[in-house]
Amino acid sequence: MFSWSKRDGKKDPELFQNVSDGLRQLYRSKLLPLEKAYCFHDFHSPALEDADFDNKPMVLLVGQYSTGKTTFIRHLMEQDFPGMRIGPEPTTDSFIAVMHGEREGVIPGNALVVDPKKPFRKLNAFGNAFLNRFMCAQLNNPVLESISIIDTPGILSGEKQRISRGYDFAAVLEWFAERVDRIILLFDAHKLDISDEFSEVIKALKNHEDKMRVVLNKADQISTQQLMRVYGALMWSLGKIINTPEVVRVYIGSFWAQPLQVPDNRKLFEAEEQDLFRDIQSLPRNAALRKLNDLIKRARLAKVHAYIIKLIANLPQIYTTIEKEHQISPGDFPNVTKMQDILAGQDFTKFAPLKPKLLEAVEDMMANDIARLMQLVRQEEAAIPVQSVKGGAFEGTMNGPFGHGYGEGASEGIDELEWVVAKDKPSYDEIFYTLSPINGKVSGAAAKKEMVKSKLPNTVLGKVWKLADVDKDGFLDDEEFALANHLIKVKLEGHELPAELPSHLVPPSKRGKSS
Repeated sequence: MFSWSKRDGKKDPELFQNVSDGLRQLYRSKLLPLEKAYCFHDFHSPALEDADFDNKPMVLLVGQYSTGKTTFIRHLMEQDFPGMRIGPEPTTDSFIAVMHGEREGVIPGNALVVDPKKPFRKLNAFGNAFLNRFMCAQLNNPVLESISIIDTPGILSGEKQRISRGYDFAAVLEWFAERVDRIILLFDAHKLDISDEFSEVIKALKNHEDKMRVVLNKADQISTQQLMRVYGALMWSLGKIINTPEVVRVYIGSFWAQPLQVPDNRKLFEAEEQDLFRDIQSLPRNAALRKLNDLIKRARLAKVHAYIIKLIANLPQIYTTIEKEHQISPGDFPNVTKMQDILAGQDFTKFAPLKPKLLEAVEDMMANDIARLMQLVRQEEAAIPVQSVKGGAFEGTMNGPFGHGYGEGASEGIDELEWVVAKDKPSYDEIFYTLSPINGKVSGAAAKKEMVKSKLPNTVLGKVWKLADVDKDGFLDDEEFALANHLIKVKLEGHELPAELPSHLVPPSKRGKSS
């Protein structure tokens, strides 16, 4: 058990077994009383439960119909899941929580929201119209041992938007957004029109931009020139809706296992897929920190809520006053119009007067307990093995000849018997002997005059020299000089230099020798 020394004049600090336990204790003892006293759950978000602190990281897939959400999940897991339907028309008409289970099967929504081990109990508030469109697909898949994935109904466009779903679709997505670790917005390269419903959804997710990633899917179906235009149009459309100066990170690719229709951008798609996979694989490692961050955001909102709950008439001016008096950031305040609408229908006689002790408890949690939990996060990270998502599509790109970058750049020739530099060595030798080598070697000054002709910066050429001077004698023989030119070519072709010289690039005469 972890413990900390006492603070002078104050009671013993909370003791926590682990981060999840600490977050649960702090929430129950310090934040929940404040939320209850000022009806926070009626205005913002239902109370948190044990499963919210213990559940695996969750990934939420959002997009218009036929953008490839279900196919994306199928691609990650390399396995079909119960309830899966794929087609060009709106096929997924339900929210499907794809989770790990020893037995494959489906749990319907009404049964799912009464299971205390699942983090979905508070979804009961959205009623039968939603619960009839909610299910959990369980299967034994290695990817799901580390994360859970939420598939969502395709967002409607055109005339289809006029048909009511029977529940508040944007509010359900906002509920999930508050609890998941990653939100992936999928767009189809052929269908960039952002419908009114999709625009509404993106705005509902606005407070969770830190969790949001954008994927431009099916990008293999258009030419490079068209792709540039589509990418620009997507960035312009998103900029209008998200309305922030920061550029949203967009991953471009074709996220399924079918052959590329236009293979010109294969390298780009591979690199983008690797970046996205690394981001998803990091979720288990950062899960505790994400839950801690979300609790801090919730505490800040609850604190502001307590100050403004009894005031409605001059709410914008009151926001400004509270902001100055209590040094609260304007970004912590809820939307003023929405708050006025909710306050208008409240019975003010049920609200308790401002209780300084409740606010002091939350202040203490933010100032002291959270800091100790941050220490505990680091200790837990150091004590446990590196966590990442494994299995499914994540395995196929790790090793072997189809791993990202295999046989390219510095990896060229990795599985060849001959030294890969040898094929270009005759042309490098011609240059080498014009530099007047002494005892079969050229000096650094002589080599520099030739190497700078590449116009690469000195920082890169310095790294080339360090890798090529295999015996570390400050000179280059003909093999080392050829190696230096090979590495320069690798860099000029747009590849990264290795941190250490790979064994297949070591000159034949230097192999088996210690420097």
